[in-house]
Amino acid sequence: MDKLDILTRLKSGKLWDFAGGIHPLEMKIQSNQKPIRRLHLPKIFYVPVVQHSGMAGELLVNVGDLVLKGQALTQGDHYRQLPVHSPTSGTVIAITPYVSSHPSGIAEQTIIIEADGKDEWRERHPIADFFTLTSGQIIEKIYQAGIAGLGGAVFPTAAKLSAAERRCQLLIINGAECEPYITCDDRLMQDHSQELIEGIRILRYILRPEEVVIAIEDNKPQAIKALEKALIGSNDMFIKVIPTKYPSGANDQLIQVLTGLEVPQGKRTIEMGIVMHNIGTAFAVKRAIIDDEPLIERVVTLTGDKIRNKGNVWARLGTPIIHLLEQVDYQSDERFPVFLGGPMMGFILPSLNSPITKTANCIIAPDHFEYAPPEPERSCIRCSSCSDACPVGLLPQQLYWFARSEDHDKSREYHLDACIECGVCAYVCPSYIPLIQYFRQEKAKIAEIDLKAKLAEEAKQRFEAREARLNKEKEERNARIAQAAEKRREEVAHSQGEDPVAAALARLKAKKAPSDTTSPMQPNVKQNGEPDNSELMAQRKARRLAKQSTTEIAAKNSPEQTAPVETDPRKAAVAAALARAKSKKLVQQAVNQQADTQAVGSTG
Repeated sequence: MDKLDILTRLKSGKLWDFAGGIHPLEMKIQSNQKPIRRLHLPKIFYVPVVQHSGMAGELLVNVGDLVLKGQALTQGDHYRQLPVHSPTSGTVIAITPYVSSHPSGIAEQTIIIEADGKDEWRERHPIADFFTLTSGQIIEKIYQAGIAGLGGAVFPTAAKLSAAERRCQLLIINGAECEPYITCDDRLMQDHSQELIEGIRILRYILRPEEVVIAIEDNKPQAIKALEKALIGSNDMFIKVIPTKYPSGANDQLIQVLTGLEVPQGKRTIEMGIVMHNIGTAFAVKRAIIDDEPLIERVVTLTGDKIRNKGNVWARLGTPIIHLLEQVDYQSDERFPVFLGGPMMGFILPSLNSPITKTANCIIAPDHFEYAPPEPERSCIRCSSCSDACPVGLLPQQLYWFARSEDHDKSREYHLDACIECGVCAYVCPSYIPLIQYFRQEKAKIAEIDLKAKLAEEAKQRFEAREARLNKEKEERNARIAQAAEKRREEVAHSQGEDPVAAALARLKAKKAPSDTTSPMQPNVKQNGEPDNSELMAQRKARRLAKQSTTEIAAKNSPEQTAPVETDPRKAAVAAALARAKSKKLVQQAVNQQADTQAVGSTG
């Protein structure tokens, strides 16, 4: 799609609709009537090291360290490793797994901080004019501030901006907030409109789009008025009021409402020249760049009939959820669960001791007027209500069977990955089938299979690389041997058939041969060519006679016969030494005598 067509459609003043969708009870008036307020801080904070879509950074603190408000607790070496920061000043008392704000409640690595009550900031460097920074410097500051998309996906904002820089034609600020009960963005637009506009201008400075539009559902009249007032005299962005319909706040559906264009399956919006950011994300960007404040708090909606003092609060990341509920007159009742998120995409909290994270936008504590235990799941009647309401155009009833039978190939074929988990299918299902739960489980299984396949492919590549390296070394070795053999053949040819190796060995043997051919160790040769071993035989006879003489002398000089036993060890050692010397001398005399005899015999 040509960018001019997109911008022309946007400016035409027309709005489009998307297929499916529903109109559930909004229930927003419970919490959007009061300004955002602050609550007392807890004594203990629980800060998970992963609060975004990505990997954990490297720990910068140890147990016992003193930390300041806003101090980085982790660091990363790329945009998918977002740092987390201390929500207050205090002491790190533990770094250990702790219950998470996740449907499973599985324990996650968590930094536990005991507050000192001072709430003392680390050193900050605010700036008055962000135009003094380059877009690259701003993106780096956004990354170091740990900002992730606060609309629910929590994708690292710096990574999104870096990928879209110089490619964006249309910047959409998503203020639709379509899910029932949730009003945190609504109140943020009402109470902090000027700061919000400043954050949008920072995003505009980075991306350099041709148009910037703020999209708001028409059920937020006060927020619309607040932003219109903040934009008086400005022409660098404008507001689009869209009809209230769930899930109009989803990326693809909002683009379709504003431009009438569908995002192709499997493609990203940046490929169309469109970038979208949430209201809360834009506000966090302003805080990070202008005020030099990392993301350590966010607005959270506290609502539901079990909460008397409903409204929106600034919640520090790491605050136990039960601490917030206790300050807004929460009436605990074991019969009714507490939800994190909205009624469509949220889930029941397994523990109220789990902490607030960057993903937490709403806490709902319903009573019996708002909540009923789930109806028993019944058989699918193939009514097609789910497919009629699906805003993505999927076939949930088919995907349901594939998920139940774990037919992962069919799930892929029917584009399960395109499901935005809006919960519309489960909402309209007359058989009370929790379709969204089946789809989430199937997605998790497919992701696990893909991960194992990726690891297996990497292992295969490593093995093949090793085999290729060994084969290359073997070929090089064989080539060297063949080259040496060829060189030897050439040398043989040049030396008229004489083997140079054999010649070299002969020369070496001749060099080592002794000049005295009558060495006592070598036999003489008789005139008839036979070896003369007479000299060797004479030497063997002399050694035998010497040994016999030594034995006889030792017997004669035996201590048992010639002298009493010597009790002094020193004297005994001297006597033994003298006996050995005397014996050696006698042996030598015998050898000399034998040699003289042999010499006389040979002379005669």
